[in-house]
Amino acid sequence: MAKDGDFSDVSYVLGILSIALAFFQPIAAFIIGIIGIVQSRKQKTPLSARAKKLSIIGIVVSIIFFIVTIALTAYFTLKGLKNPLI
Repeated sequence: MAKDGDFSDVSYVLGILSIALAFFQPIAAFIIGIIGIVQSRKQKTPLSARAKKLSIIGIVVSIIFFIVTIALTAYFTLKGLKNPLI
């Protein structure tokens, strides 16, 4: 059986992990952030409240980086099609 602070600790780690992964793997960070929010709702402690904030920040940053990645990929693809090196 889980102890009282287990879900808070897990959700806190997932929140930090979602922020860290948002810069490199935005889709994975988004999924981990959602899992962190779900885990933080299982308990009502100050740590789970902080974990929920971290997970939300991770989700927002991952969405921003995903949109930036798509925009840059589209830009450089179109630029490369207009000026091929071959």
